[in-house]
Amino acid sequence: MATTLVLNVVGLTSELLESGDMPNLQKFAADNSMKNIDAAFPAVTCTAQANMLMGTTPDKHGAVANGWYHRELSEVWLWRQSVNLINNAGKTIFSKWRESKTGEQRQSHQLFWWWNLPSDADFSITPRPTYYADGRKGPDIHSSPADLRNTIQRELGDFPLFNFWGPKANIKSTQWIINATLSQIKKHPCGLHLSYLPHLDYDLQRYGPNSPQALKACAELDAAIAPLLTLDDADTIVLSEYGIENVSDCVYPNKILNTAGLLQIHSAKNGTLLDPGNSRAFAVCDHQIAHVYVKDDDDIDKVFDLLSNCEGIESVQRREDVTELNHPRSGELIITAQQGFWFAYPYWLDNQPEPDFARCVDIHRKPGFDPCELFLDPKKKFVKLRILFALIKKTLGFRYTLDVVPIDGSLVKGSHGRHPSRPGLGPLIIAPDSLMPDGDSVASTAVFDKLF
Repeated sequence: MATTLVLNVVGLTSELLESGDMPNLQKFAADNSMKNIDAAFPAVTCTAQANMLMGTTPDKHGAVANGWYHRELSEVWLWRQSVNLINNAGKTIFSKWRESKTGEQRQSHQLFWWWNLPSDADFSITPRPTYYADGRKGPDIHSSPADLRNTIQRELGDFPLFNFWGPKANIKSTQWIINATLSQIKKHPCGLHLSYLPHLDYDLQRYGPNSPQALKACAELDAAIAPLLTLDDADTIVLSEYGIENVSDCVYPNKILNTAGLLQIHSAKNGTLLDPGNSRAFAVCDHQIAHVYVKDDDDIDKVFDLLSNCEGIESVQRREDVTELNHPRSGELIITAQQGFWFAYPYWLDNQPEPDFARCVDIHRKPGFDPCELFLDPKKKFVKLRILFALIKKTLGFRYTLDVVPIDGSLVKGSHGRHPSRPGLGPLIIAPDSLMPDGDSVASTAVFDKLF
């Protein structure tokens, strides 16, 4: 086969596949082999993909979550993309692929998989918004080679960034990635192609995996992916990073630490800001896990006891007791949510002004993951009219604030990160027998073992 195609269908589980709304993927599974993947821990994007791309766990590659506290900078950074943050653990899948192949077959393509700026693949595309000097944000991508950006956007139009994340997230972004994948395979029909298809991530988090909206999303994804499942002269693998489970409530670890006097805030002109460098303890929340950074070792027991007695927290563990997270980037403590709960990042109390970014889609300034960014605030009157006025200001070149995101964590009905409550709710891999790793289930670090 000339092409080896790996489709990362985020959120796909065997129970979703059995729902009856995915006939194309069901047929693909029937024609190939299917196994469960032992989910990465935490089961979040950056960690799961690093496990796959490096063949190692976070204690080696260092992607301990979707972001972490950089102690040397006293700053929390999420969603950093450089492959150089993880490849100190060894060679990436792309390097191993080049070493094991000859001729044009040595080519590799990384489309929207993480750790992609820069990438270790020969061809790469990833979202990279344009942040204008006047505060506006516009859709764009980054590519390598650089001229691929212009070529693919002339062919397909601008990447629909605002359909990739935020209240407008929908099938349009996944369809664009599918079209880009088909284009790349047509132009470069040899080698390894990795394509990231995020559509199921949206409504499964908004409404829960058993909702009518989730089943509709399954049908949309299944129809869109069909051309990739029937390519001639291709070995195709379908896999997922994690499954999404129902949640009904959230926990605010940082508010607990703030109330206890352990978290320090800075009262800035744009609201209450987290002051991590001067905090005795704070949490970087990421879906159903959180890293709790404790400045002084003498406070670890106090924070451990405080969080151990909170409803919605299943476990509090010291870093050295979590083998796969025993890395300097991890917090001194790792907390995991109970089934049905997730961890929300907000740290300010009722008597402290919320920061100006709280109600915006702002993945880089928030010191934790915020799934509320998938919603429009139901409490705001005329919210769509507010968006229209903001877009008019944008068109005219004025500064604008699109503060339409809610801060009510109870809106979120699906989450992930902890170990799956049962195998059918965890990630899976569907592959030809020749490419399926051995064993009854597949370690997340072993999904590419049979490619060489």
